[in-house]
Amino acid sequence: MLYLAPSDPISMKYTSMATVGDSKYIEEKKEEMGLNDSFLKQYVRWSKNVLSGDFGISTKYNVPVKDEIAKRLPKTLALTGTSVLITILLAFPLGIISAQYKNKWIDYIIRFFSFTGISIPSFWLGLMLMYFFSVKFRLLPIIGSKGIKSLILPSITLSVWLVAVYIRRIRACILEEINKDYVIALKSKGISYSKIMFFHILPNSLLTIVTMFGMSIGAILGGTTIIETIFEYRGLGKMAADAITNRDYFLMQGYVIWTAIIYVVINLLVDILYKYLNPRIEIGDES
Repeated sequence: MLYLAPSDPISMKYTSMATVGDSKYIEEKKEEMGLNDSFLKQYVRWSKNVLSGDFGISTKYNVPVKDEIAKRLPKTLALTGTSVLITILLAFPLGIISAQYKNKWIDYIIRFFSFTGISIPSFWLGLMLMYFFSVKFRLLPIIGSKGIKSLILPSITLSVWLVAVYIRRIRACILEEINKDYVIALKSKGISYSKIMFFHILPNSLLTIVTMFGMSIGAILGGTTIIETIFEYRGLGKMAADAITNRDYFLMQGYVIWTAIIYVVINLLVDILYKYLNPRIEIGDES
């Protein structure tokens, strides 16, 4: 898609510098980087270099792509990790309470919050949080990625949608388990509801929830791009947005590769966790 877009990384970079108007210099740089070659030839050359660990040089930052990714990856992992932690701490208790008090006033309140959280666009929520907590009350920094304070607003912005989504999913999974025969049998034996919930219903519900979480990784990683751009949080998402703006082919290709690797690794960890949550499943067991 970037290749088909107007302009190219060299023209985007040097037309705004002192070399503006020097078309000969720009053409020499394009020839040096092989940008005058056909798309297929460029892609084959890049693929061969990637196999040897060379992702190319970023035309925007003038550093190896792998170095830029290595510098920004911890920040994105910190943002997503904090958001997932907030999601776990809020979505599970609220989802359990909503299921336990189905069709009661507290259930309606939680479901209203869930519906609202899903409906609110992340960019709008981020701007509102920035206005109130940074501009109006000056409690937190507006932009940046240094220190714990700079992580608070982006994490809240990303986690609101996640909490809202997983409240609904946890509630649905628990309500499905509550109506099963084994729960009715446990109740008939006089076992307390809290023991049934935490030792039987919730562990069985986790199997479905963990699977859904693995499938949500792509949406989470995609959501960081918008949020990091709003808050000028210098993670992989902001890097990808800059790469698109500046037609930085190598940087964008490196981002796609590493995002795919992260997605695969996290889903592999989810599969391993699934095995421990359900001992009946053996990895690699075709039966």
